[in-house]
Amino acid sequence: MFQKIPQTEFPPKDKPVLIWDGKCEFCKYWVTRWQNMTGDSIEYRSFQQAAADFPDIPLKEFKKASRLIETDGSVYAGPDSAYRSYDYSSKKYPYHRWYTQNATFRKLSDHGYNYIAKNRPLMFKLTKILFGSNPLRFKPYWLIYILALFAVFFMVFL
Repeated sequence: MFQKIPQTEFPPKDKPVLIWDGKCEFCKYWVTRWQNMTGDSIEYRSFQQAAADFPDIPLKEFKKASRLIETDGSVYAGPDSAYRSYDYSSKKYPYHRWYTQNATFRKLSDHGYNYIAKNRPLMFKLTKILFGSNPLRFKPYWLIYILALFAVFFMVFL
């Protein structure tokens, strides 16, 4: 499991930075999506580029989970880095509030994130199957799969 590090002594100067694994295709897919949602309000950098700028955060922790580092030095990790980044989009989502205020949601999010992080290649394949290859143009393939399952169910049992 990733370690939660609440603060860094080396905050970014101009705007928050979301740090992610630049070698991970799953991560790249979702970072592209978040970048589109948040515009230029967040800087996105791979840990391969940015880790040296935050020497008080162990490299192994950057490898385990994304980090959103704000200009006041606050550090959000794993699912909360994603949830907090949504706060910088034009739409407001409740996920960060749920994460901080609901222990069950936090625990499910952390365990889900940990599972995904350990299975990134598989999760990337599933993401493309469910949403399509382009993170900027989601296609609701999952809806087609559900409808196909219903069709098979009714053909078999009716």
